[in-house]
Amino acid sequence: MTTNIADQEILDALRRVTTELANAEERQGQDEMAVLVGRALRKNRHLIVQAGTGTGKTLGYLVPAVISGRRIVVSTVTKALQDQLSQNDLPLLAAALNPILDHQLTWTVLKGRSNYLCRQRIAELADRSQSKLELDEVSVRTKADVKKLVEWSGTTKTGDEGELDWQPQRNAWSMVSVTSEECPGASRCPQGENCFAERARAQSQTADVVIVNGWLYALDIVTQGTIIGEHDVVVFDEAHELEDVVTDSAGLALSPSRITTIGSAMRSIIRDDAMSGGFAKSAARLRDAIVPFVNKRVALPLDSESRETLVEVRGRANDALESLRTIATNDESAKQRKLRAQSLCTRFIEDLDLALADRSGFVAYVSGNADRCSLEMRPLNIGPTLHEAVWSQRTAILTSATIPTNLPQRIGLTADSFDACHVASPFDYENNSLLYCASHLPDPAQGMRDDAVHKEIFELINAAGGRTLALFTSYARLNAAYDALVDKFEFEILKQDDLPKMELLRKFAASESTCLFATQSFFQGVDVPGQTLSCVIIDRLPFPVPTDPLMSARRDAFGKSAFTAIDIPIAATKLAQAAGRLIRTQTDMGVVAVLDPRLVTKSYGKAIIEMLPPMEFTNKIKRATEFLTYAVSKR
Repeated sequence: MTTNIADQEILDALRRVTTELANAEERQGQDEMAVLVGRALRKNRHLIVQAGTGTGKTLGYLVPAVISGRRIVVSTVTKALQDQLSQNDLPLLAAALNPILDHQLTWTVLKGRSNYLCRQRIAELADRSQSKLELDEVSVRTKADVKKLVEWSGTTKTGDEGELDWQPQRNAWSMVSVTSEECPGASRCPQGENCFAERARAQSQTADVVIVNGWLYALDIVTQGTIIGEHDVVVFDEAHELEDVVTDSAGLALSPSRITTIGSAMRSIIRDDAMSGGFAKSAARLRDAIVPFVNKRVALPLDSESRETLVEVRGRANDALESLRTIATNDESAKQRKLRAQSLCTRFIEDLDLALADRSGFVAYVSGNADRCSLEMRPLNIGPTLHEAVWSQRTAILTSATIPTNLPQRIGLTADSFDACHVASPFDYENNSLLYCASHLPDPAQGMRDDAVHKEIFELINAAGGRTLALFTSYARLNAAYDALVDKFEFEILKQDDLPKMELLRKFAASESTCLFATQSFFQGVDVPGQTLSCVIIDRLPFPVPTDPLMSARRDAFGKSAFTAIDIPIAATKLAQAAGRLIRTQTDMGVVAVLDPRLVTKSYGKAIIEMLPPMEFTNKIKRATEFLTYAVSKR
C-alpha cells in the first residue's frame, strides 16, 4: 500500500474489517472519521476529531493509518483501551487486511520499565543471603506475594504485570521490578540480553503499530525520543487528557520518599548507621521545609532557606555517590545493587540541579499531605515542547468523545496547522436519554445542601430500581451520601475503594439493581451497557478545585478571562465524560441527573450543555422519575 490512499480505498478496507464483526453494521460517523483521517495522512496535516460515543473511533483511525503503510504509535490513558486495541481491534484488523497489505501487520504494547519483572532482581532474590536481607524487613503476605512472583517469572513470556490474574502488594512488586530512575541499562546488566523491558522495547522498534500509555509517550517527548523510536503518525486517543499528561511528565518532583528510597538502596550495599541516619535526617528536613506549603504555590526562584535545604540534600546524595565509587566487588549481585543506587542518586541530583536553576515558565507547589508531600515544578505552557517534539516532526490524529473547545491553544497547535471535525454518535440520544438538572437545590456555594442532595438521589435511585452510577466530586460528599442512603434500600450500594476498580465494575455489571457510588476517577473508563445502568448522577459541576496550585498559576497567566478559558472547558469536558457512561448501545435508555442548579442559573450553563450529547432537557424531578420508570420497563 502507498501512503496516497483514496477515500474509497479506505472505505473498502474499513468494510473488510467491520464485516468480520458480530452484528456488523455500517456507522456513518466511523466512515466519516476514517476518510478524514486518510485525508489528513495524505496532506501530512494534523487532525482533531470529536467522535461521539459508539462511533467506533478505534477502527476509524486504525484502518486508514494501517493501510497508509506508515509506522504508527497509539497513545491512550486507559489500560482498558490498550487491551481493547491489542487483544481485539488489531487482531481483527490484521485478519481482514493482511491479504491486501504488502506484509503481515505487527503490533506491540510498550509500557514503562516498572511494569515488567526485572530478571536481575529475581536473580538476586534467588541468592539466599541477599533475599534474607530484603525479606527480613517485610510482612508475611509480602513474602508470599514475592514467592509467587518469582515462580511466575519462570513461566511468563513477557514479564508484564498486566498479565497477572491477581493483584500483588505494591511493595512486593517493587521488590521484583525496577523503575527507570534506578535501572543502569541493559549494557551494564548481566540479565540485559534477557530483560523483559528491553525485549518489549526492541519489539516496539520494528512493530507497525505501537500502543503506549500517555505518560510513556510524554516521557519519550521529554527524553527526545529515546524510548519509542521513530514513527510517522501518532494517535492521541482520549486527547482531552494530553495537556495534563505532558505537564506531569515534563516537570519534576522532589519528595522525602525519594530520599528514603536512596537510603534503602544504600543500605543494601553499605551497612553504615551514620549514613542511614543522615538520609533519614535529610528526608525529615525536606519534609519540614515543604509541609507548610502543602497545596500552595512556592515562589520561584526559591528563597534562600529552601535553596539551603536542597543544597544540603544534594550534598548528602553526592556523598553517597562518592561512597559508591569507592566500592569494588566481584560479586555480581552487589555490583548491580551498587549500579541501581548510583542511578537513583544521579537522577535525584539532576532534578535537584534543575530545581536550583532558574525555572522560568514553571510553577512550583507542594502536593500531597502532611504525611506524604512533594515539591513539584511543572511547566505552565506545554505548547512549545509539543511543537518541537511532535507537531513539527510527524502527523498527529487527536480524538476523544469530548474535545475542549480551546484544546488547540492549550497544546500549541496553530490555527493553520490542523483541521477539526465532529462526527456524531449513532445512538438515539434524543429519544433514549434525558438530561435532568435539579435547579431547585441550593447552590453549592451556599453549603448546607447535603440533606436535599441525598433526598434527590434517593428519589432517582428508587425510580430507577437501583441501576445507578452516582458520581461525586469529592470523597467527603461520596461518603456522606453513602452513609445517609446505604440502609434505605433493599439492593446493594457499592462504594469506591471497597474493592479494586475492575472488581467493583464487574460486581456492578453482574447485578441488575446494584448501585455504585464513586468519585471523578470513574468519570471515564466505565463501560457498563444494558440493564445494569439506567441513571447517572453527578452531584455538582466538576470544576477544578479553586485552590489547586497549578490551576491557579494558569489562571494568573491567562488573566481576567481565565474562568471562561480554563475552568468552564474543564468542567464541560468532565461532565460530558461522566454523561457518556449512560448510553453505550443502541438500546440503552436512562437519565443523566446533574444535582447542581448552576447548570440552569448561571450564564455558562448553556455552554456546558452544548458539550453534552443531544439529550432532552428538564428541570422537573417528576419528568425525570417518569422517564426512569419508563426506561426500566422497556428493558
